[in-house]
Amino acid sequence: MATVTRLCVTKSVPTVNGQFPGPKLVVREGDTLVIRVTNNINNNVTFHWHGIRQVRSGWADGPAYITQCPIRPGGSYVYRFTVTGQRGTLWWHAHFSWLRATLYGPLVILPPRGVAYPFPKPHREVPLLLGEWFNADPEAVIKQALQTGGGPNVSDAYTFNGLPGPTYNCSSSNDTFKLRVRPGKTYLLRLINAALNDELFFGVANHTLTVVQADASYVKPFAATALVISPGQTMDVLLTAAANNPPSRSFAIAVAPYTNTVGTFDNTTAVAVLEYYGAATSAAALRSLLLPSLPAYNDTGAVANFSASFRSLASAQYPARVPRTVDRHFFFAVGLGADPCQSPVNGTCQGPNNTRFAASMNNVSFVMPRTSLLQAHYQRRYNGVLAANFPAAPRTPFNYTGTPPNNTFVTHGTRVVPLSFNTTVEVVLQDTSILGAESHPLHLHGYDFYVVGTGFGNYDASNDTAKYNLIDPVQRNTISVPTAGWVAIRFVADNPGWLPALYFYLHLKREFL
Repeated sequence: MATVTRLCVTKSVPTVNGQFPGPKLVVREGDTLVIRVTNNINNNVTFHWHGIRQVRSGWADGPAYITQCPIRPGGSYVYRFTVTGQRGTLWWHAHFSWLRATLYGPLVILPPRGVAYPFPKPHREVPLLLGEWFNADPEAVIKQALQTGGGPNVSDAYTFNGLPGPTYNCSSSNDTFKLRVRPGKTYLLRLINAALNDELFFGVANHTLTVVQADASYVKPFAATALVISPGQTMDVLLTAAANNPPSRSFAIAVAPYTNTVGTFDNTTAVAVLEYYGAATSAAALRSLLLPSLPAYNDTGAVANFSASFRSLASAQYPARVPRTVDRHFFFAVGLGADPCQSPVNGTCQGPNNTRFAASMNNVSFVMPRTSLLQAHYQRRYNGVLAANFPAAPRTPFNYTGTPPNNTFVTHGTRVVPLSFNTTVEVVLQDTSILGAESHPLHLHGYDFYVVGTGFGNYDASNDTAKYNLIDPVQRNTISVPTAGWVAIRFVADNPGWLPALYFYLHLKREFL
């Protein structure tokens, strides 16, 4: 634990080695990492190396009760894995409850020595971790939400590398991240959305950014003035400082939320400063900086247009090995449903119509097992732990983005999908409007996947499949299901273990699925 003060609130928070955010790990493609974690806090904890493929090293992936039991207070655990065929920006974070509100940091993978970037070499590389700050204890926030069945209280600020910046009350220039640049030089910003629940717009006033990488996979470079980055995603962008006489010596870097949530959300803007060498931005000047032009908080069209710009490099050195044929098709309807009001808090449940919110896929809400799934598989002890009968499609199809069904209650279970080695898989992820349509970021452990198609409304296999991009689709490990829309992904199940666990972040409640 370490004492941290933000927004005039001083509290003790979990940290790694006393640092918030945590230490930057810099490795090279092909390196083997050995990381010993000793738990000196009063909570159970695990760590996930977000985006690392974990080829035949499933015990090191980190999701509690999926690939390992939690590290108990006073205990330790050694994570050992090799970075295979990956280079770029990833990150690490706690994977137990909401501890990753402060337990997170960058994981930078450099190319092998002698291998250049497929874009101009930057003058400097800068990790930018976008996070959330809660004045309250995040563990108390999620505990209250689970007790009441309502949405969790929202964060009090967004942050750049742990600092909220000058737009918040009781936040000074010492609480503002400053990126100092030299005229004419190019900088590689390694963006990481470490926020618990919020997709974020990002921009730099009077500067155009060039996107070159997404989730540690190279993309065809494209220019943008406003980006959107979902929880768990990373993005590498090039920023070139003005060569001569910029209109100002200081420019605002800003993030603001994108959401269509039916509940409350942190509708604030956090600011960092791009400062040309020689400038000294005063506290008063900080508060008067011109902000970049970011889309409105609910501008789904801007998000769709930006997302459509991503294409894999698909070169001889970095080919796009997109599965052209599919062995197993899955259709997962994703969204919020409800549970009946049982054991109410203060006589009520705070979900819609006196129910409790419940996240689900194909109407199945995950029940956390008492034995880790990988351990159960290793010991061949399945009875009472899991059932290999997760539905490949909704049991009862309905108008997913239209009028919701009368019965919004979900089922519960620890249900999984078994796949044979080297199976080619397509998963269509369909948003639902059961309790309001909204965007849902999802992360696939142990794999990268290709985003072969996306659209709005209900997925129509007879028409939408013909529009797939099977030439140069973007390769990612985290993707957002569009609000009232769908996204199709493909991958080859060539990594044995209990890794392909889809984990999705909901604005109102997060579940492991």
